[in-house]
Amino acid sequence: MPQTARRASPRPDSGVSGAVDDLQLTMGLSPTTVSRLPVYLRELELLSQAGVETISSTGLAEVVGVTPSQLRKDLSHLGSYGTRGVGYHIAGLQAQIGRELGTARGWPVVIIGVGNLGRALAGYAGFSSRGFRIAALVDPDPAVIGTVVHGVEVSDLAELEAVITRTKATIAVLATPPAAAQSVVDRVVHQGVTSILTFAATVLAVPDGVIVRKVDLGQELQILAYYEQRKSEEVVR
Repeated sequence: MPQTARRASPRPDSGVSGAVDDLQLTMGLSPTTVSRLPVYLRELELLSQAGVETISSTGLAEVVGVTPSQLRKDLSHLGSYGTRGVGYHIAGLQAQIGRELGTARGWPVVIIGVGNLGRALAGYAGFSSRGFRIAALVDPDPAVIGTVVHGVEVSDLAELEAVITRTKATIAVLATPPAAAQSVVDRVVHQGVTSILTFAATVLAVPDGVIVRKVDLGQELQILAYYEQRKSEEVVR
C-alpha cells in the first residue's frame, strides 16, 4: 500500500521534519545525538590536523560546547568509552563516528536548482571531505541546461527521474523557489529518494520514512536580529 503523505512540521531545535520519531525506534540514536555527531567529528578532525593524538572527555566537551556527561553519553551509544587516564584516541574515535555517519560511502547527491545558491553548494569543497559526491545538477532553465558547473553538467528538470535512476542518488538538495519545492519533492520521493535537504522557505509534505532537513537562512538571520535587539535594549537600560 502507498504511504500517506503528511505535512511535516519543522522542529525549531533540530531543523528536522518528517517521520523522525518513528525512525528513531528502528535506528537507535535520537535526532539530537545524531545532530551532535558531525560536530564531534569536525572538532576531532581539527585536533588531528593539529597533531593531537588523545583527548579527555572534558577537553573534547569544552571544544565542542557540550557537558562532559552529555559527550560521554553520546559516545557510549557508539560503544566508545575512552580509556581511564588517557581519554579518547582521536584517530579511533574519528573512524568510529565516521562509520556511524557513513562518511566513507561517497553518498551520491543531486542538487535541484542551479541559481546562485545551487552553484555555491555545487562548489562547496566540504561535501567531498565529508563523504558526499555531487552526482548531478538539475535545473529547468534552458540557458543553464547543458552548461558545466564545477565539473558537473546541468541536466534538464524534465529528466529528473532518469537522473536519479542513473546516479542512484538517495539524497536530494533543493535550492528551488518555494512555489516549486513541493512538486519537486513529490517527484524525487516517488523515485526512492528518502533524505532531503531544502533551502526553500516552505513546509513540505512527505510520506512516512522520508526525512527533510530545512535550512531557512532568513529565519536564522531573524533569530540573530532578535538577540542583537535584546543586547541593544540592555545597553539602553
